[in-house]
Amino acid sequence: MSSHPHIMLPWVVRRTTLPLLSLRCVDCGSQSATTGEGRFRVNANGKLLDVWLLVRCVSCDRTSKLTVHERAPVRSLDPAELHGYRVNDPELVASTLLDPLLARRGRFTLDWTGAWRLDTPSARLDDTWPVRVEVVFDDPVPVRPERLIAHGLGLSRNEVLRRIKCDIPLRRSTSTGFTFTVMAGD
Repeated sequence: MSSHPHIMLPWVVRRTTLPLLSLRCVDCGSQSATTGEGRFRVNANGKLLDVWLLVRCVSCDRTSKLTVHERAPVRSLDPAELHGYRVNDPELVASTLLDPLLARRGRFTLDWTGAWRLDTPSARLDDTWPVRVEVVFDDPVPVRPERLIAHGLGLSRNEVLRRIKCDIPLRRSTSTGFTFTVMAGD
């Protein structure tokens, strides 16, 4: 048996929907908000623009605004981006929502529960050991590698800790790509 992996499998973590925001509602005190249909509000005051991303409370349906641009000169914005704000472009909504600077300014975190999936190739792992797997993230979904690997391989987390050699810590959350090697079971 060779010490080098025989096979390289690609895994991709993909967003299925926009994540919920953990943001306290001023009306009901709930901690969950959603982007709804993903709408921007653009307000012009002379040559200055304000742009907000509208979010609504899951519990009471109250709409709130997250500031994207405040008193920005019209000429400082890319025309394509400005058009995207005006037509509520879904890709612009997603990229704005996933921007860590907006989250820091708006004092919210993203709740990714049920908003992502793991795409794995349907390859049998019976005879070819060891197997090397490369995990790629399409969006910054924070997951613990041990849980992701256990889910993808159908193993217990204890067996993952025993059989997996990984280039990052298994018990620390990550949202960037990594690789790991699956060793043969006993």
